[in-house]
Amino acid sequence: MELEAQLAGNGETIDLQQQVFRLQALLEASRQVHATIHEQEVLEQVLRIVVRELEMAGASFPTVGMTIGEDPGRSGDGSAVLAFPLDDRDGKRMTDLVVVPPAGRSLSMYEADFLEGLVLQAAVALENARNHKRNLEFARLQQDLDAARDIQRSLLPQTLPEIEGYSIAFRSDTCYEVGGDYLDIVEESDGKLLIVVADVAGKGLASAIMSTSFRAALRGIAATGLSLDELATRMNQHHWTEGEQARRRYVTAILMRLDPQSGAIEVVNAGHNPGFLLIPGSSPYEFKATGTPLGLVPGMNYGIERSPFPPGSRLLFYTDGLTEVFRGDEEFGPERLLNEFSACPSPNADGMLDAIWSALTDFAEGGAQGDDMTALALSRGTEPTEMQA
Repeated sequence: MELEAQLAGNGETIDLQQQVFRLQALLEASRQVHATIHEQEVLEQVLRIVVRELEMAGASFPTVGMTIGEDPGRSGDGSAVLAFPLDDRDGKRMTDLVVVPPAGRSLSMYEADFLEGLVLQAAVALENARNHKRNLEFARLQQDLDAARDIQRSLLPQTLPEIEGYSIAFRSDTCYEVGGDYLDIVEESDGKLLIVVADVAGKGLASAIMSTSFRAALRGIAATGLSLDELATRMNQHHWTEGEQARRRYVTAILMRLDPQSGAIEVVNAGHNPGFLLIPGSSPYEFKATGTPLGLVPGMNYGIERSPFPPGSRLLFYTDGLTEVFRGDEEFGPERLLNEFSACPSPNADGMLDAIWSALTDFAEGGAQGDDMTALALSRGTEPTEMQA
């Protein structure tokens, strides 16, 4: 309003020749501010145009600490200090161009008109520069996440043990590039298998980092040959002592030791989803939690369950991403998962997982995956079966 009053008081008009000159000058100024995609260079170019070509006493972008000529913030000679806002396409203020005209006079109509046009072009160039910077940062972040995803995938079992008469398979799909689900199969020196399915609280990069740390600790502690319940107890205490962030990202886990020769299994469930065991001629059995998640409560002891695993048996360990698939407000749930697993006609573990994933996809009806999804299936046939990954 102050600027409009000053111009109206001058009674100035712009004739056709002046308009042509103004448009030519504004076009050249526009070309200069759009000649770069770097934010600082855009702002510097605007200040140079204002001070050198319009011969203003000074100009600045106070919010970004850039000034040429007289500092508008310290103008004490009576010069009028005028501010021109630079808004983005959504009307959000990015910064202000503050101009100090030469001492003793106000802006001419030509100068005011030129500045308003320059500010419009500068706002577009500034927003484009900021968007370009964000795009570069996003591209670098995406490269890092892609690399992290590849690393995390490489930490999953790359080959599955070939055990005569048994079929084992797993599948793991992260919600984002990386996730907090953990699955491992460790072949022990006495021929037994240590199998772990775990889920770090939360999703994304932080949980993935914790999952990698958990893997290293578990493999190191497991190499000492501890019993399964003592292994869970040691892992719980180790995770607790890792500090506050580790405790906030506690780990639910189900651990199993399989003795293929005797056909027996041992299971410890540390606050994880129940594991499903199907034995011919028996009702489905669930390995429920016998203690809290690892790292949540110090000094926890865990119970161990033992069971035969005769020919025809099958077993499923999974993370809660499978049961928490939604169709609207309806959840897939553990009962539906157990039913699908029980009804699967395939005798091989990979076929069981294919059937489960197909059921989950059909249930979701195209809905987005809301959590990491990991599952391991184990079956024992009456005849030797070919191992499939």
